[in-house]
Amino acid sequence: MYNKHLYIPRACTISAIREETPDIKTFKLSFREKWEMEGVDLVEESDFRPGQFVQVSVLGLGEAPISISSSPKDRGYIEISVKASGSVTEGIHGLKEGGEVGLRGPYGNAFPIDDCKGKDFIFIGGGVGLAPLRSLIRYVMSEREAYGDITILYGARSSKDIIFREELDGWNAVKDTKAYYTIDRPEPGWSGNVGVVTTLLKDIGDIKGAKVFVCGPPIMISFALKGILSFGARDEDIYLSLERYMKCGVGKCGHCYIGGKYACMDGAVFSYAQLKDMEVEEAAGV
Repeated sequence: MYNKHLYIPRACTISAIREETPDIKTFKLSFREKWEMEGVDLVEESDFRPGQFVQVSVLGLGEAPISISSSPKDRGYIEISVKASGSVTEGIHGLKEGGEVGLRGPYGNAFPIDDCKGKDFIFIGGGVGLAPLRSLIRYVMSEREAYGDITILYGARSSKDIIFREELDGWNAVKDTKAYYTIDRPEPGWSGNVGVVTTLLKDIGDIKGAKVFVCGPPIMISFALKGILSFGARDEDIYLSLERYMKCGVGKCGHCYIGGKYACMDGAVFSYAQLKDMEVEEAAGV
């Protein structure tokens, strides 16, 4: 994916819509024409990395930064999972298959996948925060033998708020992979775990040396950090996303400037060690 100008969005067609929860939908986006650089179709090559985001725009409403939830291995399209929480995202939710959005990007750094071969992975997600993690999970699953054990912990408000539920169950069936999910409060007919996502940490045992990826609401991230640190995770092995701070996506507006860095350019993925060095853990909500 290549944008010839930082501020010019590219028209995309919504080729499929999947309702994940009452307020979260996944949109499959296809490009109206090839976007080439030096003869290479960068859409077919899926030129983005897990953890990056795009700026999605709706005519007359503006744009919003949204993480890519598909894998670079998913050729010819990208997916975004959108929670209706403002005028732009509600506008996206109001679109139908065949409708159009504008797209800029991809922007930001990415999860350090090249440094993780042979390592155990732990993914901790809350709410729509599982979406950017899904991009990395799907990527790792496509090269499963290159990595160690994988554990996925996910928390939602209720059973109706669980996203990618079929995929969670499918991942749980993959060799050396475990997926656990929980809801915040008991409800009729629910026989699974009840409690915040950190209550699932008891199921994973020793996590020393594992790479840990966390994304979700600030309060969830804060408690998840305390939990995984108490289980022996190292600061430099914990990665978090600060995408909620971003606006322009290209380091111009200053909206995401924190600790001497721009979340949209230097992030949105930071290690916990980086945040501590920047002395911005509290400001970052962790």
